[in-house]
Amino acid sequence: MAWLKRWWPALLWAVAISGFSTSGFSSEHTSHYLIPFLHWLLPSASHQTLELLHHIIRKCAHFTEYFILSLLIFRGIRAGEKGWHLRWALVTVLIVFGYAALDEFHQSFVPGRQAAFTDVLIDASGGIAAQLIASLVVLLGGVRRNRLETEAAALQSKLASPSKS
Repeated sequence: MAWLKRWWPALLWAVAISGFSTSGFSSEHTSHYLIPFLHWLLPSASHQTLELLHHIIRKCAHFTEYFILSLLIFRGIRAGEKGWHLRWALVTVLIVFGYAALDEFHQSFVPGRQAAFTDVLIDASGGIAAQLIASLVVLLGGVRRNRLETEAAALQSKLASPSKS
């Protein structure tokens, strides 16, 4: 059951994404609470501006959902190993893209929802962004670790050699 320990967060998040694909999270339904909130934040904004902001928020949610899914899938694929490998990232992005396409296909059957290939692209870009950031974090962490090891070795060498006074 070690695989379940690694994969349960990704599986749980995928179920949450499926929940977001129901009619309760359609644009029509989210506008009932987001538009009034946006109007409260921006009382002088036109209705057209509020609708645009609502649309942007929804698309950012797509990006964020799949950004998180990508990191959780990557965690499962790594299987407890350290570092970052291109193969792991590519498999992760393929899974994210496949799940995004499946999710949009599912939405085509949900009343009040419609499938949009642009949403799949937004979702996939969230997954790709997560992998790029993960690779940078690992790369920068490795650079920092190497610098600290080099400094420690130099200090140890300096302390070990007799000093001339």
